Amino acid sequence: MARVLKVSGPLDLAAIRAEAGVPTEFPADVLAEADRVATTSPLPDHDETDLPLVTIDPPGARDLDQAVHLTRTATGYRVSYAIADVGAFVPLGSAIDAEARRRGQTVYCPDGRTPLHPPQLSEGAASLLPGQLRPAALWTIDLDADGEVTTVDLRRARVRSRAQLDYESVGGQVPPELELLPEIGRLLQARARDRGAIELGMPSQEVEPAPDGSWAIAFRGQSDVEGWNAQISLLTGRCAARLMLDGGVGVLRTLPPADPGAVEALRRLAPGLGVAWPAGAGPGEVVASLDPARPRDAAFLDAAASLLRGAAYTAFDGPPPAQPGHGGVGSPYAHVTAPLRRLVDRFGTEVCLALAAGEQPAAGLRAALPELPALMAASDRRTHAVERAVVDLVEATVLAGRVGDVFDAVVLDADEKRSTVVLAELAVQARCDGRLTPGERVRVRLTAADPATRSVRFSPAGD
Repeated sequence: MARVLKVSGPLDLAAIRAEAGVPTEFPADVLAEADRVATTSPLPDHDETDLPLVTIDPPGARDLDQAVHLTRTATGYRVSYAIADVGAFVPLGSAIDAEARRRGQTVYCPDGRTPLHPPQLSEGAASLLPGQLRPAALWTIDLDADGEVTTVDLRRARVRSRAQLDYESVGGQVPPELELLPEIGRLLQARARDRGAIELGMPSQEVEPAPDGSWAIAFRGQSDVEGWNAQISLLTGRCAARLMLDGGVGVLRTLPPADPGAVEALRRLAPGLGVAWPAGAGPGEVVASLDPARPRDAAFLDAAASLLRGAAYTAFDGPPPAQPGHGGVGSPYAHVTAPLRRLVDRFGTEVCLALAAGEQPAAGLRAALPELPALMAASDRRTHAVERAVVDLVEATVLAGRVGDVFDAVVLDADEKRSTVVLAELAVQARCDGRLTPGERVRVRLTAADPATRSVRFSPAGD
């Protein structure tokens, strides 16, 4: 079923970034400092350049945060995960540090990215590019045969990635360097289900420039390779959270457990959508059994998003937070694997490096932790606003000349006055007047499509 939407001509994405307050150019002092540290930052003494690490990222990526190596041991598996050592280039209190706090995270748009750090670092000296000697925070995590963590080691090390791989090529044929990724990934997914993790796996709307100069928007689901690779990152984040909680200091990514009332409401919805909910099964187990490509499963998964509300960053220094867990992961969890692209990961990594060495984090680092939740919340809002506005603009632009046309659609959710529908043949998700039945196939009429306001609206076709 075709789900790609195309629009020709220019789109004013710069206006969207300006409206959301996305920073533009880096200040001169930040660029000068980046030029200096890119060539003067020392490498760690610990040498792991013989470790055959590889990176897996979207094609063409230059800001490479992670490199992985997987091997079998006598009792299970060893995961070696090198994370770009951004802290080696960005001292606390530096001009780059201040600018990174202002930005919060890299903002991605179809016409390019607005990076968290100057490109000479994020796409150069700090990036784990293939064949380059780089400083890294190297996690060595041993698992037993069932995928449970047995030992964790973390230290600064010099590394050299062997190759830059992408998800599509790895999915076509898993290379020798990653032959254990499917095996370990599936084990970790099974342990996540055991913990009650809730991983929705819903397709996302993505806008990309097409080779012919047009713009394309499509629903894109997560491939198996992306899912397995994500499990390595989640594993590392769980180990980081454990280090922080044991050490009594850190910043966690938290999400309250699913509200029992929301779980019960979802359970009542399941029969109407033809979703099996076996006796004794948790919502995570039910969600993991579904196929987002099936309309009724997609409607159920959309409703299941109500279980994952209240995500936040929680800093602590002393007693652990009253609610330290992450309901989606099924355990305490911390962001530490994307420091080139997300501010909080650099601070989390520095805390973990100190604790793993048997030391206390420096006073300046501890003092910065309480500021991070507000900084990350602001940057999350800005990023989500840009992403939504870009999709809304493309949808409204391509449909502007089709007001009055009728489309086949599937209902995702509904309240008393309006519903959300996704078109069957185009990658459009929009509001529809009237209360419809989730999971139902309907015909809807386009009543409004205005690029100026980036708005699209439907109503039941009634034919």
